[in-house]
Amino acid sequence: MYKAPVEEISFTLNHVVGLSGAIDAGRLGDLSQDLVDAILEEAGRFATNEMAPLGEPGDRQGARISDGVVTTPDGWADLYRNWREGGWNGLTGPEAYGGQNLPHMLNVAALEMWNSASMAFALAPTLTMGAIEALDKHGSDKLKAIYLEKLVSGEWTGTMNLTEPHAGSDLGVLKTRAERRDDGTYRIFGQKIYITWGEHDAADNIIHLVLARLPDAPAGTRGISLFLVPKFLVNEDGSLGARNDVFCHSIEHKLGIHGSPTCTMIYGDGKFGEEKGAIGWLVGEENKGLACMFTMMNNARLAVGMQGVAIAEAATQKAIEYARERTQGKAPRWTGSGMSPIIEHPDVARMLLTMKVLTQGSRAICYACAHAIDMAHHSEGDEAEAWGERAALLTPIAKSFATDAGVDVASLGIQVHGGMGFIEETGAARYLRDARIAPIYEGTNGIQAIDLVTRKLPLSGGGQVSGFIAELKELTECVASSNEPAFGRTAEGLQAAISDLEATTEWLLKAQAEGHVAEALAGATPYQRLFGLVLTGVYLAKGALAPAEDGRGSQRIAICRFAVENLLPETAALNRQVVEGAASLEAARSVLA
Repeated sequence: MYKAPVEEISFTLNHVVGLSGAIDAGRLGDLSQDLVDAILEEAGRFATNEMAPLGEPGDRQGARISDGVVTTPDGWADLYRNWREGGWNGLTGPEAYGGQNLPHMLNVAALEMWNSASMAFALAPTLTMGAIEALDKHGSDKLKAIYLEKLVSGEWTGTMNLTEPHAGSDLGVLKTRAERRDDGTYRIFGQKIYITWGEHDAADNIIHLVLARLPDAPAGTRGISLFLVPKFLVNEDGSLGARNDVFCHSIEHKLGIHGSPTCTMIYGDGKFGEEKGAIGWLVGEENKGLACMFTMMNNARLAVGMQGVAIAEAATQKAIEYARERTQGKAPRWTGSGMSPIIEHPDVARMLLTMKVLTQGSRAICYACAHAIDMAHHSEGDEAEAWGERAALLTPIAKSFATDAGVDVASLGIQVHGGMGFIEETGAARYLRDARIAPIYEGTNGIQAIDLVTRKLPLSGGGQVSGFIAELKELTECVASSNEPAFGRTAEGLQAAISDLEATTEWLLKAQAEGHVAEALAGATPYQRLFGLVLTGVYLAKGALAPAEDGRGSQRIAICRFAVENLLPETAALNRQVVEGAASLEAARSVLA
């Protein structure tokens, strides 16, 4: 059974990404370390004791639909109410509407624990938190007054409605339409698919944020508007009124996250109300809805990265527990009687250590992204801009590297279990099934790579990424100057990997500057992995250099050395793939014709 790794999470927050330093410097208001510790401990207790026990049965039972009514797995509605009453939904919510306005670092740490316990369950509040941020930033005062308090408390949940049957990532071709009405409202007509928790029985109202196009809108993404469409209309006194003309037509039968209802939503079909058309209110300005939705999507991208970390952590715990108990053969150095636990076999140990490296590295990358977001919010002027660029640079890496790691680690977990891993009753397969969606949604990892290479590397004329690489070099120098024999060749390996990153970055920037965009995009995905591997090595080194107050300093040095000497040599091959791979990719395209 999963147990929240509160100590490891706390260590990463405080000693690797900088939470304790920000608290000590007074950058986060009156936030204290005692409060941080209390929040993490209670979040861990709730995830371990209340959420995790319902994760496995919820996966087996799944969400169900009958006559448009969606029912979540047994116990989930009560679990959600208990979670909401604990105040967890409002950790980062605006204080004016009942939120606690705490740092994103704490929220992503809690999200990790929720998703490890049950990713399918945690998807509901994840989307609500994004809706809160979008509405708080772009909504009118009237909309905020009506909806934000209930969303922040979690009494009502939120959704994000983008995808249509013919329009996945290319939102410029969406067909859902909106019609203006004289009373200032709009009528929404259309179909949306893959809507996470679009209908369920855990909250009294569901607030849909829907992208649609007005009749006179410009073509493409410049003509998209964002609308708030509630399941139930809200009366003047704040009570729930009539049912709006929106309903769930069906739920998807998915590879994983079975307990999460993934819905096909129909707007304006005339099933509810005297007049066809779901009543909606404009969020932001007409034809500028994509910018509003991106506020929600950027929030979701980091949250999805945390899903990768969460699945990796849970899969690693299960695999280590199994490897300690399962006996098979006799390992080379086994001195005990009988068969040895499989954890003693070198290849199994290699798999488990790889799982731990990818989990810890992904965690640090995601938390560092959250730290940058917090610093941007608590800074001004040029400093705020610099931190904002750092968050922008890290977001696609956090989303892609962590979700790829979630899939890889869950797959390795099945391998450690052997044939039993392929059997559903062990629970190892669920992690791989759940993890597989994360590299796909909220912008596929290929789209994240395009974003990283074409939009994020050129920030400040390439100054943001070059400054970041300079910081990574400084950390490597600290390893070299530590003169700690246990590091082995860690410093040398880190320096080589960072050199690969620097050379590849310069090549990509030059290629784009000279108009060779196709060549740059051919190497975008391997570059994204290269960056993530380097950050994994450096962040593990930073943790290994931190004061070992918990007595685990030697273990952190050992895991860092393993990462650098076993995983980071891949950066040299990735460099060649980026710099030299475009020509062969183009030459081979005819094979696909």
